[in-house]
Formats: sequence, structure tokens, C-alpha cells
Amino acid sequence: MDYIDYYKVLDVTKAATEAEIKKAYRKLARKYHPDLNPNDKEAEKKFKEINEANEVLSNPENRKKYDKYGKDWKHADEFEKAGYDPNQQQSRQQSGSQYSGGDFSGFGGGDFSGNDFSDFFNSMYGSSGRSSRGQAKYRGQDFNAELQLELASAYTTHKQNLTVNGKNIRITIPAGVENGQIIKIPNHGGPGVNDGPNGDLFITFSIANNSEFKREGNNLYADAPLDLYTAILGGETYVDTFDGKVKIKVPAETQPGTKVKLKGKGFPVYKKENQFGDLYITYTIQVPTKLSDKEKELFEELAKLRNHEK
Repeated sequence: MDYIDYYKVLDVTKAATEAEIKKAYRKLARKYHPDLNPNDKEAEKKFKEINEANEVLSNPENRKKYDKYGKDWKHADEFEKAGYDPNQQQSRQQSGSQYSGGDFSGFGGGDFSGNDFSDFFNSMYGSSGRSSRGQAKYRGQDFNAELQLELASAYTTHKQNLTVNGKNIRITIPAGVENGQIIKIPNHGGPGVNDGPNGDLFITFSIANNSEFKREGNNLYADAPLDLYTAILGGETYVDTFDGKVKIKVPAETQPGTKVKLKGKGFPVYKKENQFGDLYITYTIQVPTKLSDKEKELFEELAKLRNHEK
């Protein structure tokens, strides 16, 4: 396995904060996403590298191991138990001295040179070698992905195809998923080593709202126009909901800014079948324009009548 500079892949420095790493990952993931670069092998390869880099650097513990052990960061715990320090080992190799730390007499005795020591660890922890304890099993990396949806798509349960690290998977997205919510898809992360379990896939939802509705949890909020005559005299009006128009009664003398709750006409409750939040409608009164002479005359009479009563 060749060494990959994950910091260079995400175009950040080793001093980058978690927020800077997250920002860089999202920017590059959007740029090289396979859906935006169909049939582009270079973009697909770059997208894989970006996801791999993010998997390591976005996890503080993994990042610490990577900074110390590079491509062998997954074996950090075993290295540390054996007393192996890569910085000290590199220094010994450069000076031509032999490694004398730790007791490896059970593996043939004597000192290990730099190359011998490297070969020893490859055989002990590598994917094809076997130690006296047998091959160690390692869980695969967890993958992180961001999925962008429109609010209308999040309203219904549906299936969607995703390309994650070069693999196509089909997932079911439950109705009611929220912006920023993270769901786990078990066993869809990186492959395990030596028959170890696969990692998991974590999907973060980014939901864009281009609708007329404002969402707060499971409740929806919207303004509804109401003509002046219906507001004054009462009657009926139609308002939009997420699943079509509904007719509601309007009391006489309804004031501007009046709020009406439509029970069960809000957003679906996540993983709760047939359960919905509420829709809150705020009336905005529409004043008529381009009045005819007769209409103006009638309004003038109404104004005189109103003033007379005062």
C-alpha cells in the first residue's frame, strides 16, 4: 500500500481544524461527485481519495494515529504494544544501527535490523502473513457521505441509488428525514482485513427547501392569501398543503395575521407510519385593486355608513 498524503488530498495543512477539514471535504466531494462527473474515471478516482482522506482526518483518534504511523495507522495499537516508534526506527535506519527495543526472542532471537524489523511487522500484521497468535482481524474503515435532497423528496419514503467509494448501493430513505440528520448503513464501509468485519456507511442529509413552506421539526408554516370580501363576510377558501389543496372555512371578520392550524397536514414523523405534524397557516388579506366606478361608489357608501355609526 503506497503512502497517500491525506492532507494534500483535501488541500489542507496538518494544522487544519476539524471544521476546516469538514469544509474542504464537502467542497471537493461536491466537485468530484460521480453524479456530476458521469463516465469520468479521473473524477471517480479523486472522489474515492477524498472520501478515504476524510474517513481518517475527520476522526481525531484516527488522525492522531495517521500522523504518527502513516499508511500503517490501522495497526497503531499493535505497534505501541510492541514498543515500536516509527520516528525512532527511521533514525536508527539512517544511522545504520540495529533495533534493540522490546523482546522478540520468541521469533528467532537476536536483534532486528531496520529491514528485518519492517519484514517482521509485515508478517505479523500484514494481510497475507501469520503471527504466532494467528492473523489479526481488523474492522474496515467507516465511510461518510453527504446526500442532498429537496424538501419535497424528504416528504415521502423512497429509494435512491448512491455511489460511495466507487460502489453503487441502493438505500431506502424514510419519510421525515431532517436536514443534518445522520443515518448509518451497516457493513457498507471499507472492507475488513483478514476476514474482519466491514465498516459502516454514515450518510448526512443536506435538505434544501425551495418550497413555500417553512419547516420546524414535523410542523410546517406558510402564508395564505385571503381576499378582502371573504375576510369580511366569511366563507371558504382553498390553501396549499404538501399533498394538495384543502378547503377550509373562514369566519366573518377574519383579521390580517390570523393563524389557523390544520392538524395532521404537516411533515411526516420520521419512521412513524401515518403520523404527521401540523400545518400552520397565516392569512394575508388581499386588498382589491383596479376598482370600477361602481365599486368605488359602494366603498364610499360603506365608509360614510361606518363613520356615521361612530
